[in-house]
Amino acid sequence: MAGTVQGARYTSSMHVVVVGSGVFGAWTAHHLLARGATVTLVDAYGPAHSRSSSGDETRIVRCGYGPDAIYAELARRSLDQWRALSDRAGRPDPLWHPAGVLWMAAGSDAYTAATRETLTRLDMPPDVLSPPDMRARFPYFDTSGIEVTLLERDCGVVAARRAVRALVADLEQRGVRLLSARVGAPEGAPDKGDRGADRAEAWRRRVRSALPLRALRTQGGAEVAGDRFVFACGAWLPGLFPGLLQGRIRPTRQVVVYFGTPAGDRRFTAAHMPAWIDFPSGIYGTPDVDGRGVKVGIDEHGGPIDPDTDDRLPDSAAIDRARAWLARRVPALAGAPVVETRVCAYENTATGDFLIDRHPGYDNVWIAGGGSGHGFKHGPAVGELTARMVLDGEAPDPRFALLDKTIDERRTVY
Repeated sequence: MAGTVQGARYTSSMHVVVVGSGVFGAWTAHHLLARGATVTLVDAYGPAHSRSSSGDETRIVRCGYGPDAIYAELARRSLDQWRALSDRAGRPDPLWHPAGVLWMAAGSDAYTAATRETLTRLDMPPDVLSPPDMRARFPYFDTSGIEVTLLERDCGVVAARRAVRALVADLEQRGVRLLSARVGAPEGAPDKGDRGADRAEAWRRRVRSALPLRALRTQGGAEVAGDRFVFACGAWLPGLFPGLLQGRIRPTRQVVVYFGTPAGDRRFTAAHMPAWIDFPSGIYGTPDVDGRGVKVGIDEHGGPIDPDTDDRLPDSAAIDRARAWLARRVPALAGAPVVETRVCAYENTATGDFLIDRHPGYDNVWIAGGGSGHGFKHGPAVGELTARMVLDGEAPDPRFALLDKTIDERRTVY
């Protein structure tokens, strides 16, 4: 197998080091391996660990993104790969749950209308459910005040932590080396961001003069050598590249709450209850998967978080808000107990767009991150895209380019 990266040919002996064994890193390793590369996967705490953005129990896989066809297409491309991973895992408890995803909107919401139009144009038309339709199909939901609901019937929920761990276990069986170690920031090139009107030209000069990285050094002093390197380490990225990414990627605390369901009541399992996004309230959730309870999450940026040292204890206001939403929208669970909580880490770019691009100071280093709370579902397609950039020299989509990442928050992707 051969290809070119900036004119340099690679062969199946090309060694790529991927830092981060979360969803972006694991799927990047998968696609690199499928292309014939030798892969080392490095993580300080292990795949889908409890500090990571990939370590929660469930994630929604939806394709609706308003007018953003780029994300709808990435999600659709990922959907088949999540299903295939679940089939390969062959475990009693599936990784993929085709529960469907509800999108709730109040009034004539432009974003919801654009979601419907985009999905229809991409041959993924959602079902449009009126309030009577909702009462008939999902009687446990109280959708008063919700005028339009879209159902993405082919979408659903993935068992996030188990899925990433299953993927990494499969990679190890196929020859990927998994190294448990913390690596330091690369040495040998300046790590700074360019500011001002001449930023684009300064950036181009840096890329033209970029040098190769030869090895990373672990906290214990060992070297991890490679031909190419990918940093897909989520909330740790701004700490590794502070001059380049500080302010351009901001890790935030995000609370999710799991509520216990009544004994013997199957209505709230993934076989009967869809995942949902209540767009007006900023609340999303998933049905009971693996007996963990119904998950309610708040999709608004929380306070800053240090992914290494901060406690993962939720604030009572967030729990109260999740409980109030559940009592309003799923009255049968109004008195449900909290059986588990989790503080996850979003790693947000200013707009919510991903960051998938070459490091400007090295000609053989790439960064894949900026999941911004919606990235998990796209893991397979992001890994595929990153592998093409590493092995074929493919340029990033402008939406994912590092040059255009700013520090002023103006979220446009939900």
